[in-house]
Amino acid sequence: MDLKPYIRVIPDFPQPGISFKDITTLLNDGEKYKEAINAIKEMVSELEIDVIAGPEARGFVVGAPLAYALGVGFVPIRKSGKLPYETIEVGYDLEYGKDKLAMHKDAIKPGQNVLIADDLLATGGTIATSVNLVRELGGNVVGTAFLIELSELNGRAKLPDINVFSLAKYDY
Repeated sequence: MDLKPYIRVIPDFPQPGISFKDITTLLNDGEKYKEAINAIKEMVSELEIDVIAGPEARGFVVGAPLAYALGVGFVPIRKSGKLPYETIEVGYDLEYGKDKLAMHKDAIKPGQNVLIADDLLATGGTIATSVNLVRELGGNVVGTAFLIELSELNGRAKLPDINVFSLAKYDY
């Protein structure tokens, strides 16, 4: 699937020099959204997946329908303080500060095979933190899947020995 015609590129957002990849145009087209999820499903079909995890918020709109299509469960990864039950948290660096991601302590069972899904792979910080959360709970990360990958930012480097699948690649 050629995804690029369905992605709106917004120059200089959220700051000068950034070329934002807006997936809302894809999400608004039911047929193409379904086609994109099915294309990712096909890409990961050889993996043994027990559950999909996705970081908020755009990881939910990729991970949850993919989990549904594969017939597996979905685990939300949230910002610190957003989940109602006992959680584990892992901190990570942002461009201008720090943040934490969290999962329920019982979200992943030891030995489960987990695919992490999100809309975009850029520098890899959010996904590497998600990998750390899954592994802290004893999960086995069998791969990561994205609608978009910003190749120049080399997020793959933060995911050594992990399968990385992406539908569309952009230079930064």
